Amino acid sequence: MTTVVDEWVTEDSAWFESFEVGQKWRHARGATVGEVENQLLTKLVMNTAQEHWNEDSMVDSPWGATRIVFGLITGCLTIGLTSQDTAENALAEVGLDNIRFTASVFHGDSIYAYTEVLEVLPSDREDAGLVRFQHYGATPDQRIVFECQRTVLIKRRSHWRQ
Repeated sequence: MTTVVDEWVTEDSAWFESFEVGQKWRHARGATVGEVENQLLTKLVMNTAQEHWNEDSMVDSPWGATRIVFGLITGCLTIGLTSQDTAENALAEVGLDNIRFTASVFHGDSIYAYTEVLEVLPSDREDAGLVRFQHYGATPDQRIVFECQRTVLIKRRSHWRQ
């Protein structure tokens, strides 16, 4: 016997129809970058820049006296913080463009994410549409450390939820 459960794990939000050009918001969660994330991921992808690996090499550096967090960690963290609100009903990540690392991040820095909806477009699928977002990662003092544009194929509520 097959049982159909009419419960959803996700909230009833973030559908294609939920987004309008010009919407802006700060995402609820923030995250502090730890040494573990920086060291593990930097070494896993073999980024050998001494600014990420070697505390001693930073003593007299123009960036400060401590290691810099690998930029892709900052980017991934920012995008991850946006995902609950922007990709809860995503079918596919379509594009990531205009990626910029605008300021250094150090161990112990906290990152918060901000989003603006740039475009809401039909797709070649009847059950989904494309949304292009501008994402920003910022420290608590509003220093922008990362920005990118991200395009996501998102389910239409009218086709997926009854």
